[in-house]
Amino acid sequence: MSTAVDHQRTAVANASQPSSAAAPRNTHQHVPFSTRLRARLARLIRSEFWPRTVFYAPLVPVLLALAARHRSFTVFTAANTHPAFPLGGFVGESKHAILKDLPPDLTAPSTLVPPGPLDHRLNAILQHIEANAWSFPVVLKPDVGERGSAVKLIRTVEHARAALIACPDALLLQRFSPGPFEAGIFFVRTPDHPQGDIFSITDKVFPILQGDGRSTLPSLIWSHPRFRMQARTFLARHERHLDTIIPAGQSFPLAFAGNHCQGTLFRSGDHLRSDALLESIRRAASALPGFNFGRFDIRYRSPEELRQGTAFEIVELNGVLSESTDIYDPRSTLLSAYRTLIRQWRTAFTIGAHNRASGAAVPTLRHLISVARAHTQRATVDQLSD
Repeated sequence: MSTAVDHQRTAVANASQPSSAAAPRNTHQHVPFSTRLRARLARLIRSEFWPRTVFYAPLVPVLLALAARHRSFTVFTAANTHPAFPLGGFVGESKHAILKDLPPDLTAPSTLVPPGPLDHRLNAILQHIEANAWSFPVVLKPDVGERGSAVKLIRTVEHARAALIACPDALLLQRFSPGPFEAGIFFVRTPDHPQGDIFSITDKVFPILQGDGRSTLPSLIWSHPRFRMQARTFLARHERHLDTIIPAGQSFPLAFAGNHCQGTLFRSGDHLRSDALLESIRRAASALPGFNFGRFDIRYRSPEELRQGTAFEIVELNGVLSESTDIYDPRSTLLSAYRTLIRQWRTAFTIGAHNRASGAAVPTLRHLISVARAHTQRATVDQLSD
């Protein structure tokens, strides 16, 4: 007897494959030096594209002052004491462990795909899709990971197989949340405001090209004043489309993952704030006692419904190393970004110190460095997302 998965296998057998699963083409297009130079200079001028070590360097004296005030370099890790956030969510937290306890009506359904034999993992994915009446596409991403690393939009069985081969570690299988919009909602719960408040909202603008019927994909990317600044990422992601000419008026999405380093534009989402949204976020946060500081990444259907606190799904929740990512809004000033980060880190240290006084454990600096080094050394086969 045929199953839904059998029908899906048949339907996608002849479908085009996503770029991450396709063989690369030996295609080269000359890009004028002046165009490359303009892109490079733009990245140097715009702080949103600076390396993290450069961007965060001016904050070092601030962090040292906070550490001196609270008599600990690592007390900020006690800002989150829920067990799903080891070291407050500094590094290494499991997405599945966090998401499984959030309210189901506010969260995109997901399940853990543990390490194991390839065929066993693939069958487990297909069985879960069928048992829960899901359909392709679905999302696969490392259960432990950050900055949108290796997030894959799985459209076919073969694409799922390729993603499993590329990442033998534990993966999170998540039902695709269509959105089409995405936002990051930074939530903090301080001793003075135990109910919690929205610290900031980042609205995410996905990069989409418009075809002209004449130009190839690389030509369109390099001629775009913003997209050319991340041309290397886009061209690597869409390697199999390098000689594709996009029909006039047709849209071509350049990224699915809502992360800045993967090509998404971040803007202030203050226009999305509302009391109803705050109550929904508070309800989600209250499902994790001890969670006080972090960012909900959500996909939502419309701005109007989001302001009503409805029609959105949480796809990830990040801990103490979350950023108030509206600082990367190109309309914002560098000074404003640093003011936000100083306020963010001051809040993390304050919450952590309060929890330490209530008995929360605080790691040594040596232990924190050791954990961070081990996490950095973890091999990631393919950090590029869809």
